[in-house]
Amino acid sequence: MQEQITQNSRKTKIATNCTKKQSLTYNYPQCFKDIPSPCYVLEEEKFENNLKLLNAVQEKSGAKILLALKGYALWRSFDLAKQYLSGVTASGIYEARLGFEEFGKEVTTFSPSYKLEEMRELVQISNHIIFNSFAQWQSFKDLIEAQNVLRERKGVAKIEVGLRVNPKYSEVTPAIYNPCIEGSRLGIPPEEFKKGVKKFGLEGISGLHFHTHCEQNSDALKRTLKHFEKHFGEYISKMQWINFGGGHHITRKNYDVKLLIRIIKDFRKKYKTEVYLEPGEAVGWQCGFLIGSVIDIVKNGIDIAVLDVSAAAHMPDCLEMPYRPNVRNSYMAKAFVKKDRLRLKGEKSYNYRFGGPTCLAGDVIGDYSFKEALRIGDRIIFEDMVHYTIVKNNTFNGIPLPSIGVIRKNGSFELLKSYNYEDYKHRNS
Repeated sequence: MQEQITQNSRKTKIATNCTKKQSLTYNYPQCFKDIPSPCYVLEEEKFENNLKLLNAVQEKSGAKILLALKGYALWRSFDLAKQYLSGVTASGIYEARLGFEEFGKEVTTFSPSYKLEEMRELVQISNHIIFNSFAQWQSFKDLIEAQNVLRERKGVAKIEVGLRVNPKYSEVTPAIYNPCIEGSRLGIPPEEFKKGVKKFGLEGISGLHFHTHCEQNSDALKRTLKHFEKHFGEYISKMQWINFGGGHHITRKNYDVKLLIRIIKDFRKKYKTEVYLEPGEAVGWQCGFLIGSVIDIVKNGIDIAVLDVSAAAHMPDCLEMPYRPNVRNSYMAKAFVKKDRLRLKGEKSYNYRFGGPTCLAGDVIGDYSFKEALRIGDRIIFEDMVHYTIVKNNTFNGIPLPSIGVIRKNGSFELLKSYNYEDYKHRNS
């Protein structure tokens, strides 16, 4: 039978052919018998819904949308993704190669710096190559031009070259994610761009690129474009394309899609240029989870559930940003000190701090409240965990990497990848 579990009065379809084990609390999915723990799980139907929305933006605005592999690189889902998106954007040689081999459409590559051996390969597989400085462009200009001569002979589209610029405006917080902070290495500032144009000109440059957003709505793009146009407006009409970068939270429920479409259409009409967007998070947004298990429950003033899921190893953004991930069927809990003792107070009766299995004292996921007491073996689902997790996880302490699977549109679960000791061993020598 199909089991339905509720979260905030919303029903969520889960796996098929399941039976309920009475030994576990009803708050958790007990019927994922085919899903190993821990495991990242893509929900195919939700994933495709994101893709359909992104494709609608392409069709209505005329922009091209590329999948940013830095945020989502689950390549076994690319057969579906490439039905809707125009290509991929890569942050280096391995991502570019993955996009070329598995996506098979446009490949845009940007890196703050390139090595010669990397560029020799990138010119074979990239459609757009974007540089972070005039010096890097000049270093590889001859190599690109030589490759374009070969491409022209073969009747293949030439490599188009772009420059990343810094419009000196970004609303992103915290500073670790803001590419426009003072002293940022990312993008050419206006004053340096003018010097570069004076010295080298722009012959051979097809586009400009800025990336100043992170999980932001389209009104932020509207404000950002004013600064981009202020500093680089005299060059825009000379370009074949402008890349608006990533961080556009298009698939979030409260995102103003109509405003985004209007912004893009107005920009294209004004400057007669092509527009690219490079979302990563918006592709994988709210379409997958990380499932783990309670391994032990210890007490040190508060109840602490030790899981087989680690913030440090499996969800590093939780510590880097930081943020508290949502857990299915959980409620809020807050830590406080009373009479020199740490306590937890939650919205429900049973409150726990979730910790990971590593030796890092700070491997703490967050504080959560539940209607019923947790038991060893209970399954825990961390929502929205297929972007910026798999691409950033690690094997600190030799902790095994979570498996990767997918719940197909018919409700069946398919295991795509599992890891073992050999994966850990060969990462270390």
